[in-house]
Amino acid sequence: MAGVCLTDMSLVIGRRLAHTAAIVHERPAIPGQAAIDYAAFFRAEFAAVTRTAYLVLHDRDAAEDIAQDAFTQLHLHWAKISTYERPDAWVRRVAIRLAVRTVRRHRLLDTLLGRLVPPREEQGGDLDLADALRRLPPQQRAAVALHYYEDRPLAEVAQILNCSHATAKVHVFKARRRLATLLGEPAEEGDHAP
Repeated sequence: MAGVCLTDMSLVIGRRLAHTAAIVHERPAIPGQAAIDYAAFFRAEFAAVTRTAYLVLHDRDAAEDIAQDAFTQLHLHWAKISTYERPDAWVRRVAIRLAVRTVRRHRLLDTLLGRLVPPREEQGGDLDLADALRRLPPQQRAAVALHYYEDRPLAEVAQILNCSHATAKVHVFKARRRLATLLGEPAEEGDHAP
């Protein structure tokens, strides 16, 4: 983020503030002065929180997303958090927690795919499958790896991914559909969640 000029960061902060407000639009609005205080706090701290998240993630876009998620949580609880001695510490703690979770998920996925997909020299004709798997969202990649490569039942996949059984089924179903599309194979008639 060292190469980002102040004008660019101001534009990012403005877009993120507007996006955060849109996300929480169904919640009661922050009243008067509190809304002004929140906006000022957001403008003052967003760049620093993004920088902190970047140091954990080493990915600018992901760091901005994490910072935005942390500020969304802050917005939802602003009435309480604004009374804290250090609301900046609270929002950073949330951002760091979210960033660490993201890193752990990526490491787990890399570990799963590293163990389950043979090295490129041994893949032969499966290069297309490996490339298609990389194009799936992380949760879908993990669900496919656990269910098809490790032959784990969906209940266990759900437990490992920390989601409901139905969500695990949806991940596997959507992954199968996407893989069929990416590999140029027709989806099976009546293809439904396993």
